[in-house]
Amino acid sequence: MKILVTGGAGFIGSNLVADLVGVGKIKGQKIEKIVVIDNLFLGRKEFIQPLINQGQVDFFEQDLLDQAATLAVFKKCSFDLVFHLAANSDIAYGAKNTDWDLKQGTLVTFNVLAAMKDSGVKQIIFASTSAVYGEVPVRPISEDYSPMLPISFYGLSKLAAESLISAFCHNFGFQAWVYRFGNIVGFNGTHGVLVDFIKKLKADPKVLPVLGDGRQAKPYLYVADCVAGMIFGYQNSTEQNNCYNLACEGSTPVSEIAQMVIKALGLTEVNIQYAGGDRGWPGDVPQVRLDPAKLAQLGWQASLTSDQAVLKAIQDLIKQI
Repeated sequence: MKILVTGGAGFIGSNLVADLVGVGKIKGQKIEKIVVIDNLFLGRKEFIQPLINQGQVDFFEQDLLDQAATLAVFKKCSFDLVFHLAANSDIAYGAKNTDWDLKQGTLVTFNVLAAMKDSGVKQIIFASTSAVYGEVPVRPISEDYSPMLPISFYGLSKLAAESLISAFCHNFGFQAWVYRFGNIVGFNGTHGVLVDFIKKLKADPKVLPVLGDGRQAKPYLYVADCVAGMIFGYQNSTEQNNCYNLACEGSTPVSEIAQMVIKALGLTEVNIQYAGGDRGWPGDVPQVRLDPAKLAQLGWQASLTSDQAVLKAIQDLIKQI
């Protein structure tokens, strides 16, 4: 099997690529080739450089907005499966640059799907997000919740991408696995609350500025569980368009994360300064609860709770940052 991972030098992508190299097969088929396309806007080539050096991964540094260059890679490599993870996952950045998610989310997804159609690739695994649901009641939200009214440009782009995938499945016989992630944390993290807090405290161990009022709470899924969940769903569901929440039990408030990071760094007497307001920035959904039951019915559940995932990720990131 020949596999493409878009965004494969990013946080989740690099963990996925390492896992695929390690297991060497998927759905019982030997993995013959793994190719990564990444523009390195958020990704870091060093995350996968050892695998490139060992000849286990082929790397193309290019932008998926370049339709001709994207199709050329598809034609050259004859893929069997695409993991489409490339996107702008920095919601705050997208709020400031309002066309960025349109380009790096929706249009990029169209280009990937068009290249699949033109090169005969039929299977896609897509990294979506809980942000597609928008601001919803504080209760575990299942995949059939409606209406879906995203409040961030990131969530909007992902929902549009899901719709594109659905249309390509219907019109061209594609098969898709769409995963709506909770907040993913862990090794190779490049941004987000944990990275932000660790960097701030390493720069100034006495003060920790925090966006919002600290009550924001979301399910934090450890990155290894995220990768395992994606692969499990792919191997155990057979509908034409499969859609799953990918999350863990529980949620963790930002105020508790701040205390966890402070303790892990061995600091005392830190002045936590909350900016106030119920959210960190426009487009931020302050309260998220996801129902993981649908994927659990297939036999998969996360190995770590939200709090456990945060604690493990903090230890990972302190060593890396």
